[in-house]
Amino acid sequence: MIYAGNAIQVEMYDHQLAKLTFDLKDQSVNKLNAATLVELQQAINALVGASGVKGLMLVSAKPSFIVGADITEFLHFFGTEEQVLIDANMHVNSIFSAIEDLPMPTVSLINGLALGGGFEVCLSTDYRIMTPEAKVGLPEVKLGIFPGWGGTVRLPRLIGLDNAIEWICGANEKKSAQALKDGAVDAVVANDQLLEAGVHLLSQCIAGDLDYQTKRATKIAKLSLGPMEQMMAFETSKGFVAGKAGPHYPSPVTAIKTMQKHASMARDKALLVEAKGFAKMAQTAVAANLVGIFLADQYLKRTVKTLAPKASKVEQAAVLGAGIMGGGIAYQSASKGIPIIMKDIAEAAIQLGLDEATGILEKLISRGRMQPAQMAKVLNNIRATLNYADIANVDLVVEAVVENPKIKGLVLAEVENQVKDSAVITSNTSTISIDLLAKSLKDASRFCGMHFFNPVHKMPLVEVIRGSQTSDETIATTVGYANAMGKKPIVVNDCPGFFVNRVLFPYFGGFGILLEQGIDFRRVDKLMERFGWPMGPAYLLDVVGIDTAHHAQAVMAEGFPERMAGQGEAAVDLMFKEQRFGQKNSLGFYAYEKDKKGRLQKQVDASMVEKLAGLCANPVELSDEKIIDHLMVPLCLEVARCIEENIVATPAEADLALVYGIGFPPFLGGALKYMDTIGLQAFCEKADALAAVSPLYAVPTQMRAMAALGETFYGKLQPAN
Repeated sequence: MIYAGNAIQVEMYDHQLAKLTFDLKDQSVNKLNAATLVELQQAINALVGASGVKGLMLVSAKPSFIVGADITEFLHFFGTEEQVLIDANMHVNSIFSAIEDLPMPTVSLINGLALGGGFEVCLSTDYRIMTPEAKVGLPEVKLGIFPGWGGTVRLPRLIGLDNAIEWICGANEKKSAQALKDGAVDAVVANDQLLEAGVHLLSQCIAGDLDYQTKRATKIAKLSLGPMEQMMAFETSKGFVAGKAGPHYPSPVTAIKTMQKHASMARDKALLVEAKGFAKMAQTAVAANLVGIFLADQYLKRTVKTLAPKASKVEQAAVLGAGIMGGGIAYQSASKGIPIIMKDIAEAAIQLGLDEATGILEKLISRGRMQPAQMAKVLNNIRATLNYADIANVDLVVEAVVENPKIKGLVLAEVENQVKDSAVITSNTSTISIDLLAKSLKDASRFCGMHFFNPVHKMPLVEVIRGSQTSDETIATTVGYANAMGKKPIVVNDCPGFFVNRVLFPYFGGFGILLEQGIDFRRVDKLMERFGWPMGPAYLLDVVGIDTAHHAQAVMAEGFPERMAGQGEAAVDLMFKEQRFGQKNSLGFYAYEKDKKGRLQKQVDASMVEKLAGLCANPVELSDEKIIDHLMVPLCLEVARCIEENIVATPAEADLALVYGIGFPPFLGGALKYMDTIGLQAFCEKADALAAVSPLYAVPTQMRAMAALGETFYGKLQPAN
C-alpha cells in the first residue's frame, strides 16, 4: 500500500502500475470535499516518492467516478474576500497540476458520473477512458459560476475552442459517444474491461508506443490558434451565448471572456486568470441565488429519502381520466418503467390520452433522444381501459377527471370500491380542497392530492397535498411515486389553491389591476419577460387557459374573500364571456396561428387591445418599477402568508416550488430569497405604497414583525442546507 486514507487509497496494481482509488467512506458517491483534496495531495506526494511506479490509473470504487465538488462545504468561500477565493482555487489547481506533472503516464478510468471538479480531475491526467453508460461534463454555469479548477484551461486545449465553449456554456452532461467524438476521452470500453483497458494503454506508453508527453504538452501550452482565429471564434461565441443566456446569467459569457484572456498563456498563468474570473462570478448575487436553488434541491432530495421507510413501492399505477393531462401522467409513469392503466369512460378520451403520450415520444425520436424500440417499450407500459375492474390491483390511483368537486367526488367514491384496501388514492386537482374531496371516501387516511403541472413531461414540480386525515404512509408513498416518475415532489398542506396556485393568483390579480388602470398588457408582458420570467402574465394566462383561470379565480375568491374577491377580475371575466380561452381555441389576450412546424405563434389582436382599453375609465401613468411591484409584491406577500400558516414547511421548499412550478426567475432565488435580498423592511415599504390600491398588498403580521427586527426568511426560518 502506497497510501491509505478515508477517501483515497493508492496501491500497486501489478509490478509497474499504481492504482489510485476514490472511495469516500460512509458516502454513496465520491465528492471532492476538503478532506478528500487533502488526501489527494498526500497521495500524489506519496506517488512521487514511491519506487518502481511507471504508470498511474485513477479509478472509483463506487458506481460513479466523482460527482463534483461538495458545494455545501465550499459555500462559505463565496462570501469571503476575492483573494481568499483565488488562493483556495489555486491551491486545488496545484494538486491537479501535480497529477499532470507526474513523471509517468496517467489515465482516468471513468465509470458513472464525472462532473464539475470530478471531471477536472480527469482532465489533469494524460488519458481518459469511459464506460458506455458513463457521463462527463462541466455544469458550473448552472450555479452562476464557471469551472475554476482548470476546466476552462485544459478543455479547450484538449478538444478545441469551439467544442470547449459548447461544453462549458451549455453545461450539459455528455454521453460517452459524444465525449469520444469531441476528443474529451480516448476510448470507450465495457465496464468489466475498464481496468484492463487502462493497463493496456499505460503499458503502451511505457513501451514507447504512445507518446503521452507530447499529448501532455498540448494541455499545458498556450491555445494553438492564431490571433485572427481566436478573435473570430471568441467574438462570435460571445454574441451567440449572450443572446441565449440572457442578461441575468452572466457566467457563460464571462467564461468565454476568461478563456479569451488566457488563450495565449501557458498553464500556470492561465490557471491564475481562471481563478480570478471564477472569484468575481462566485461573489455575485446571481451565483448566491442559483447555489441556493441547488441547495434547496438537495434539501428536497434528503426530505424524500427520510420519507422512504414509510412508503410502499408503487409497482402498478392507474390514472382516471385520459385526455391531455391523463396522457401526460401516463407517459411520465411509463417512461420511468412504472406500468400504468389509463381509464376513462369514453373511447375518444382514451385515444386523446394515447395520442398525447405517442406525440411526446415521437418528438423525442425526431430529436434523436430516443430510439423506436424504446418508444414501443414505453407504450407497452400503458394499458388503456374503459373498465373499472382492470384497476383492482393497482398500488396508487391518480384521479384526473374534470375540475368539478361533485364529479371528482363521485369518481373517487367509485374508485375506493374498486381498488384494494392498501391502494393509495390521489387527486390531480389544482384548486379543490382535499378535505372536501375526502368526504366522498370511507377511508380518508389513504387519500391526498397529487397536483401535476401542465405539460406534465416538461414541468418538474408535483405538489403532494396533505389533508387533515391523510396518513404519513399515504404521503410517503405518493412522494416516492412522484420521485420515481422523475418529478420534484413538495408536500404542502391543504388550503384553496394549495401553494403554487394560491400565490400565483395574487400575481394575476395585480396584473388585472394594471389593466383596469389602463396599462397595455403587451407592455406588461415585455417588461416581466425582461425582468426574468419565461413569459409575461397575459401570455401565461393564455397558456394556462382563460376558462381554467376563471374557475380558479372563483375558488380563490371564495377561499380568501378579503384579499382576492373582485381583485383584477374584469379582464378574465370579459374574455371568458367572449369564449376567448387562450391557446386552446387560439383566442385569448393574443390570437394564435400555427407555424410550419405546427407550433403556436402569438399575434397581436387589435380588437382585444381595444376591448381591454374599455375597462379603464381613467388611465394612469406608471413607471416600469411600479408595474413590476404591482405583480411581484402580492405574489411574494402571499408566499410569506403560506410560510406563516405552515402551508409549506420551509423557505427552501417554497422557493423551489415557485422555480419548478411557475418559472419564477431562478437568478432571483425564489420569492422569499428575493424579499431577503431587497430587505424585508424595504419590501414592506413597497407594499405599503400600494396598500390603497388593493387588499392584495397588505403585509402579513409575522413578516412585518420580522422586518422590524431586521430578520430574514432564510435567517430566522429553516435554511436550505
